[in-house]
Amino acid sequence: MNSGSFTRHPGSASLLLRTLFFFITIAAAWAQDAARMAEVVKIYAKDDRFMGSALVAKDGAILFEQSAGWANAEWKIANTATTKFRLGSITKQFTAAAILLLAEDGKLGLDDALSKFVPSAPETWRPVTIRQLLSHTGGIPSITDQPEFRTWKLSPHTPEQSMARIADKPLEFTPGEKFKYSNTGYQLLGWIVELASGQKYDAFLKQRIFTPLGMNDSGYDLSSTVIPQRASGYMSSPQGLVNAPYVDMHVPAGAGALYSTTRDLALWTQGLFGGKLLKPASLELMTKPVQGNYALGVSVNTVKGRKVILHGGGIEGFNTQLSYYPEAKLTVVVLANINGQNQGKIATELAAVAFGDTVILPTERKEIEVPAAVLQRYVGVYQLSPEIINTIRLTDGRLTTQLTRQQPLPLFAESETKFFLKIVDAQVEFFTDEQGRVTHLVQYQGGREIKGTRVEDSAPAARP
Repeated sequence: MNSGSFTRHPGSASLLLRTLFFFITIAAAWAQDAARMAEVVKIYAKDDRFMGSALVAKDGAILFEQSAGWANAEWKIANTATTKFRLGSITKQFTAAAILLLAEDGKLGLDDALSKFVPSAPETWRPVTIRQLLSHTGGIPSITDQPEFRTWKLSPHTPEQSMARIADKPLEFTPGEKFKYSNTGYQLLGWIVELASGQKYDAFLKQRIFTPLGMNDSGYDLSSTVIPQRASGYMSSPQGLVNAPYVDMHVPAGAGALYSTTRDLALWTQGLFGGKLLKPASLELMTKPVQGNYALGVSVNTVKGRKVILHGGGIEGFNTQLSYYPEAKLTVVVLANINGQNQGKIATELAAVAFGDTVILPTERKEIEVPAAVLQRYVGVYQLSPEIINTIRLTDGRLTTQLTRQQPLPLFAESETKFFLKIVDAQVEFFTDEQGRVTHLVQYQGGREIKGTRVEDSAPAARP
């Protein structure tokens, strides 16, 4: 769903700091630093750039939790550990788990065609399987990509009505051939949960997931329902905080309509990965990548050599991230009720602190002078992917980085091989072989490490 952008909101810092709190339970032999975690949240929360709640838990024990900013800015009600946030696309893993439960019940098969449950599906969509919907490999266009969606989202839509809105759109590729994220696919999956179970989507989740796992503060978010301790959603503007645009929550449905709390999501990962919900074979299916790093309702990534199962979410006024590191049984939850990208950065850095890694916050990076002769060695073209290159140039004594179809941005040295950007929280590090030749770079951003192999040792002139 939609997300917003950040600008400065003056005058709220002192009020914000008074809303911060944390509760810590130290697990034996676990190298976390709660004070450093608090600094991470505090830095990003400055000037309301992050409002929400964060939690770190290991094997069911809370190591750290902290909240910042307002659940309701108009009434000056602070966010707390029990504040309920819209989850956006974190909803998808609950929809995926519901489908897998129904498969275990024998009420559907993952290779059943969409047409088995939705006979009214457009002819070209009918062969798409449930498995392909789960893995975003069905080729069904996403309703949120349509220009008219900004008006459609304002009124109630059932999944069938959403499907009808784009029924004239052909598949974007042959099913199973590629990956392309489709909110339509998960709207349809939520509908299939209802058709296969004979229950409403929210009733099925409550009976089979929320209640068994003790998730008493989770549910389907509807504007018409009175939900105690529900956060309001915000965006930033030049004038400060503004209320986020309206979206009728019938529209996101199984793709993004749930609300929850940080503590409930810790119960979710403990139950899901602790074997309390799915059979081992079903959980393995859910967490096995199909195309790229996407499995069924979750992504499976590697960060600093550590496997992490995660998903983010974005919907009007809210951005979220839920990460689970299975080897360490570590859960990191960050739920924000202001649109932006800081929730991902906070989640990545909280995990790094929990693992004992050195974390340098954006305000702590210091620029040093590096000789032009050293900088010149890094000039060239680096291939990050088949479609994306990073062109490094030396202009007026400073390196710049330019990704495909983007503007060049200045790099600032913190060592002779490591550089950082100021306009975004990203870093670039250069590597050499035994002969001292520059072979590649690694770009660090949002918890990801992207290697770029040097393919040219000179760079074309930047276009004006």
